[in-house]
Amino acid sequence: MTTDIRLATEADAAQMLAIYAPSVRESPISFEVRLPSEAEFRARVTATLASLPWLVCEAGGAVAGYAYAALHSPRQAYQWSADCSVYVHAGHRGRGVGRALYTSLFAGLRALGYYNVYAGITLPNAPSVALHEALGFVPVGVYRSAGYKMGAWHDVGWWELALREHGPVESAPLPLGDAAGTPEWQKALAEGSRLLSPGA
Repeated sequence: MTTDIRLATEADAAQMLAIYAPSVRESPISFEVRLPSEAEFRARVTATLASLPWLVCEAGGAVAGYAYAALHSPRQAYQWSADCSVYVHAGHRGRGVGRALYTSLFAGLRALGYYNVYAGITLPNAPSVALHEALGFVPVGVYRSAGYKMGAWHDVGWWELALREHGPVESAPLPLGDAAGTPEWQKALAEGSRLLSPGA
């Protein structure tokens, strides 16, 4: 079974939405309380890909998981910082899919010129914390009782990862379209793909 990491397309929306749905309907992992429609989800993918990576792990022609980046804040001084999210199909968890997706996502963000990436995790979520810390994230704080869902208040922990050494910045990050297809971008995708075993 061929397993690979590539940029998402609108055609992946239905499968990705199915992976995302339990996090909305059955848990506080996502603070959304209403599952977006397929059209809404497709529009999110399209909007993200206008400037930032949205990746899928494809296994045997089906989406095994996805990861994407979002701007940490629209204010200009934050433009070198991104947030990240990853979701893996229940049947593919524990096989390194999340790690592989993040490896390619972060390599891609470096290629675009980003310096920092942040992850917010609804607590408790030991598997997600373990994944992020295994990739070098360090905790920076907790938003106490930040969201109310499913009849309870939930804390959100925040983790950060420096993608490169900080120093003087000469230019803004590149939009995705300026990097996709370049050798550096292909190398970023390959970094995660190499971590995947056949059938992951």
